[in-house]
Amino acid sequence: MATSAAPAAVDALLAILRADPGLVEVRIVDGPPSVNFTERHRIYVGWAPGAEQAVEIQQEWAAAGARRRNEAGAIYCYIETRAGDKDMALRRVRAFEILAAVETALRATDTAPDAPTLNGSVLWAETTVGSLFQESSDTESLAGLNFTVAYRARI
Repeated sequence: MATSAAPAAVDALLAILRADPGLVEVRIVDGPPSVNFTERHRIYVGWAPGAEQAVEIQQEWAAAGARRRNEAGAIYCYIETRAGDKDMALRRVRAFEILAAVETALRATDTAPDAPTLNGSVLWAETTVGSLFQESSDTESLAGLNFTVAYRARI
């Protein structure tokens, strides 16, 4: 019996995002960034700037008898979009377009009925809080968007 749904939830989130046609131009990264910044649009799953954790979990007994546990979890993620211009409005819009694609990927559809359950690894999942960051230099502009995928599981 698993002690947490977190590992399976992260793996399923990565698989869902990597398979989503709305995110075909976005590199989906498992964990912290590497040194290769050639991709203009990225989503980091299990990492966000300044976050000390990749996933946060909270558990409690599901009922008397101590046989099952409920788990509430938060997977920290980060969207980054950059370009060789100073048009911050375009970077902001693109960051939120990518977030919209993530939200859509986590909704149930006829072709992806298990998306809200992260392919059955949790009871439900959804995007929750977010924070927008912006940077610019003489050669480029960047928008970053921290967001959380919250889930509930029974283990």
